[in-house]
Amino acid sequence: MVTTLGKKVKVVFSVLSALGLLASCSSMRAYETRGHPARQAAIQNATTPSNHKALAKYHDDKAKDLWVKAKEQKQLLEHYEEKSYLYGKRAQDLQAHTWALIRNYELTATANEKEAVAHRKTASEIEKDTNFASHPQKVNFINEILPKLRL
Repeated sequence: MVTTLGKKVKVVFSVLSALGLLASCSSMRAYETRGHPARQAAIQNATTPSNHKALAKYHDDKAKDLWVKAKEQKQLLEHYEEKSYLYGKRAQDLQAHTWALIRNYELTATANEKEAVAHRKTASEIEKDTNFASHPQKVNFINEILPKLRL
């Protein structure tokens, strides 16, 4: 009976550890979507098509980087699954953690892609606007604010 109880405790501990890893990874995604103050300022100051196109490019680049990271983690996950015997008791925790990272990278990449599409759409709407000349110009936007976004 003592061995059965010990096994149950280990299983419960493993499940709680995996949930803890998932929770910590979800906070990474929250940080990505919450936004940096410089990014928020850039979005608020974006009034010209070139401003929105620059933001779209930023989000596209960010999404590409995240897809690359997700691919790297998928390769690592395959390794953990194929060679789990090398990692002993930690194998399942490593697999769960890697899976959570993949999920978060993919979700954040998709969110960045959607943001890029929204900025391109906004840019095209501004270009179509006949009153484009009445919009205030933000000449220093690309030179001053966008470099701060590349943290």
